[in-house]
Amino acid sequence: MSLNAEILSIGTELLLGEIVNTNAQYLSQQLADLGISVYYQTVVGDNRQRLLKTFGEAFERSNIVITTGGLGSTGDDLTKETGAEFFGKKLVMDEDLLAELKAHFKRSSFEFTKNNEKQALMPEGAQFLKNDHGTAPGCCISENGKMLILLPGPPVEMIPMFENYALPILRDKSDIKFFSKRIKILGVGESKAEMILKDLIDSQTNPTIAPYAASGELAIRVTASAVDEAEADKIMQPIVDEISKRLGSNIFSFDDSSIEEAIVELLKQRGYTVSIAESCTGGLVTGRLVNCPGVSDVLKEASITYSNEAKEKRLGVKAETLEAHGAVSKETAIEMAVGVKNTSGTNVGLSITGVAGPGGGTEEKPVGLVYLGLCINDKTYVKELRYNGDRAKIRNRTVSAALDFLRRGLIDEL
Repeated sequence: MSLNAEILSIGTELLLGEIVNTNAQYLSQQLADLGISVYYQTVVGDNRQRLLKTFGEAFERSNIVITTGGLGSTGDDLTKETGAEFFGKKLVMDEDLLAELKAHFKRSSFEFTKNNEKQALMPEGAQFLKNDHGTAPGCCISENGKMLILLPGPPVEMIPMFENYALPILRDKSDIKFFSKRIKILGVGESKAEMILKDLIDSQTNPTIAPYAASGELAIRVTASAVDEAEADKIMQPIVDEISKRLGSNIFSFDDSSIEEAIVELLKQRGYTVSIAESCTGGLVTGRLVNCPGVSDVLKEASITYSNEAKEKRLGVKAETLEAHGAVSKETAIEMAVGVKNTSGTNVGLSITGVAGPGGGTEEKPVGLVYLGLCINDKTYVKELRYNGDRAKIRNRTVSAALDFLRRGLIDEL
């Protein structure tokens, strides 16, 4: 049976742009792995008539509709009521669920008010989906070959509910299973990577190959259809090996781990420690590394040396260097890297200095000019970068570049 799903995100706050709809992206990825096609994603506000109309349109196109949002206790939370109305179902009070809700509120010291009772109402015959991280349960209504799955809006509640309770229902309905590997890359743009892999992409059957960019990185998604994961791995491995051969050290992950996780692992493997001196990035690079558990074994110290005085006092950058070349220069970047390494007593020192804008640029040193410095034991390296965009974009791109610069230095690929 061919399964098509539509993702319906409910909430006026989504239409107003007050929050970013990450739920649809997550659900699309999960459904693709199940072999369930998603041809439409829809956003609708908290309005009963529009929601009823949208349900009708969605079920004309798809046999599965998955909603997020509108399951709370307030008057504008209409998803469950409208879903029941669409299928001609009555809402009935689930006394066990009501008792559980009251106990939850008692444990949390919040008052259980009358309007919270609506969260214990369930459409007749619906399958209950437990909310392990909140008070709004979900449900699944199935009738005449159509399935409506109602999930809460907050991702911290939606994702566990989907993975623990909705996913098993969908998995049982899907005849075809899809399995994917994600190869993550820095240092090669999407267009160039596509040209390097063009013949593989043009001749793809099973597995398929799809490059896509996200958050300053590039990922190559290799997907195989198979009866189980072991068979999928056999199908995908030759293509993964060929991609690895062509892209080489530009690849930093085969298991969806982050660039910072790869760096921490490299530092541990070499028995190295690192210190960081940041100027224009203002601690963003260090913040990325600190995301990793166990980073305290390798990250010893970090400094935000924004002013020239701080660069001199904290890092030992020479006054004559700053006078002759300026704070944004390859000479200063090198002295910053050497200085933070030596004063911190680490094996590795990384530095970042640049013009993030919107002001401060000159013809000689325009906005977007960045220098990265790296000192590993007694070797020093420097890299010049030039970016376009606003302050946030320049800083974020610099963070990715600095992390990749450090990674390449640790694998001796500079």
